[in-house]
Amino acid sequence: MMSDRIFAGIWLLLCIGGLFVAWQIQSEYTYEPVGPRPFPMAIVGLMALCSVLLLLRHPDVVSWPHHKVLQRLLVMVIGLLLYAWGFEWLGFPLATALLTICIGMQFGATLPAAVVSGIVMGGALFFAFDYLLDVTLPLGAWLS
Repeated sequence: MMSDRIFAGIWLLLCIGGLFVAWQIQSEYTYEPVGPRPFPMAIVGLMALCSVLLLLRHPDVVSWPHHKVLQRLLVMVIGLLLYAWGFEWLGFPLATALLTICIGMQFGATLPAAVVSGIVMGGALFFAFDYLLDVTLPLGAWLS
């Protein structure tokens, strides 16, 4: 499909620009062991790799997903927007637990299983980032 290749080419150019911007990220003080630059560089690098793969792939027939799949994708996008919006005032553990519950329910988990996995995921990721990797994460306005 020609439109896929046009999109991939434009996206690759944007990614190259994003790599230049990400390379210039500096911080006056170091609050993490690796600094602020690697994460944006990795994300933009992965997007650039995906756009190159999209440029090089063989054309195939594209069909729209079923209505249920589109509905689930919309719920996921709304969930991620709410996660980003409430990340600081809810705190990382609670926001991550709620997002994990939403994702679990979208993939067909029962409510008790989704709640347990959300609590475990929020706590385990907070412990891993805050204590093992020394990445400062917010606990939320309700715990501060």
